[in-house]
Amino acid sequence: MAKSVRDQLRWNGTLPDPRDTPGTKGKAQARKDLASIAPKLADLQERLFANAKVGGDRKVLLLLQGMDASGKDGTVKHVVGQVNPAGCRITSFGKPTKEELAHDFLWRTTNALPAAGQIGVFNRSQYEDVLVVRVHELVPRATWSRRYARINAWESRAVKSGASVVKVFLHISPDEQKQRLLERIDNPTKHWKVGTADIPERHRWADYQAAYLGALTRCSTDVAPWYVVPADRKWYRDWAVSSLLLETLSDLELGWPTPDGLDLKAMRKELVSEAASS
Repeated sequence: MAKSVRDQLRWNGTLPDPRDTPGTKGKAQARKDLASIAPKLADLQERLFANAKVGGDRKVLLLLQGMDASGKDGTVKHVVGQVNPAGCRITSFGKPTKEELAHDFLWRTTNALPAAGQIGVFNRSQYEDVLVVRVHELVPRATWSRRYARINAWESRAVKSGASVVKVFLHISPDEQKQRLLERIDNPTKHWKVGTADIPERHRWADYQAAYLGALTRCSTDVAPWYVVPADRKWYRDWAVSSLLLETLSDLELGWPTPDGLDLKAMRKELVSEAASS
């Protein structure tokens, strides 16, 4: 039996080559597959939404992490854009605000959790508090090192509340990041994406890789595993994340619900009778 995409991309202790394309037979086939995945995702997302209307508690949280220019925004556009936006909640986490800093580090992600029936997307997440915070030494090691266990507990609670958590690390190479940053600098339509910290942060590549390895190793659990998506090839990134979502939603085995108390036969009879008499 062929391995699922989740099995192939689940964190196993070793980072893959960022240009790898496990599970596909090439760009043309991946794009063909994506065309068939899109309507399936739309159907499953509508079933998720419909079931919440009759009391279901299931929801999906897609969490995206990666270095600058790894494709988090592109993933939101090309993957999440395939489903009805009415059933999605997308949250981008930047530098904490004064209000957020006044609370526990998990406060802002807790407030952004999707409701039942929704696909929630975190563009960056609670992991910033064991990544950026660690690299820049914003708190003592004793503080950020305790956060792994707290994150695991938080994700476990989310799963118990009905959430399926899909954590994706978009893994790119330094060479690919360099090219993407140059494209932003050279293209006036992308200047808004350029930040003064882009180059200084790039100089901390090794520190960030160590921080990501720590997060992947300490926080890939049975209930909320990490998936590492080689992201140098954008077409593969889109196929892989779409496939991860498709497998996750399919596993929920959601049918089309009928609310209690509806007498559909009587309602239909009344409408038909009304049409005949008018």
